[in-house]
Amino acid sequence: MTRPPKLILLGHPVSHSLSPAIQNAALTKAGIPLTYETIDVTPAKLDATLDKAMAESWAGNVTTPLKEDFFERCGKLTPIAERAGAVNTFRVRNGVLMGHNTDVGGFDAAVRRLFGGDLPVMPVVALLGAGGGARAALAAMERWPDAKVRIWSRKKDRAKAVAERYPKVAEAVEKKELALEGATLVINATPLGLKADDPMVVPPEKVPATAAVIDMAYRQGGTEWVKALRKRGLKAEDGLAMLVEQAALAWSWWFGADPDRSVMSEAVGLK
Repeated sequence: MTRPPKLILLGHPVSHSLSPAIQNAALTKAGIPLTYETIDVTPAKLDATLDKAMAESWAGNVTTPLKEDFFERCGKLTPIAERAGAVNTFRVRNGVLMGHNTDVGGFDAAVRRLFGGDLPVMPVVALLGAGGGARAALAAMERWPDAKVRIWSRKKDRAKAVAERYPKVAEAVEKKELALEGATLVINATPLGLKADDPMVVPPEKVPATAAVIDMAYRQGGTEWVKALRKRGLKAEDGLAMLVEQAALAWSWWFGADPDRSVMSEAVGLK
């Protein structure tokens, strides 16, 4: 497989990202003379950046808020990216921008890790948010047996549109409380939690005591929401495990070989 000349992360903001630490640890271990870099790109500047990426055959990742816009600009999509309606991983081959989605596999792996390997029946899942991360979660959950998902977002039209994309498993609800009622799994797919001073997506005491929690946001040392939920005795993980696994899946797609997942995990303190 042709090695990309440049590996980058596109998004806005990207200064907080741990992806460079993860990918550069794997690159060093494999002896590949590349450095994974970040480029802060607003949606308004995405087209100009993509022109350069295509001209120079870059590969890399895409993060908030570009995953859905990037999807629309790809000339070719993998089946899982097409199903998710969002792209978080890309490469350029013969001048064609190719989009993939490794968030789907990363999310599935993170939930299995949370539950110790086996997935329980999920009769009520509360999904908070309706962006690219939410779409990836739904693309994973529609493969689970008997999962039923309630989607809530401040942008009601987006929640409805996402639910309509996954009608077998999802419905949109207008109130956050309705999404949370009786939930066995609660997922934060909003950007809240990336910064230490962000408000919590749900007050910890409002999360059902019967629920496990996946926070797609991540911070070294854990998000404040996850810390508070654990103090209540709930089973909760932030997005670090998902981040590492999606990074490993992206590596495999770029290079046609598996990376050393242990060095990727060690780079960000994931045990």
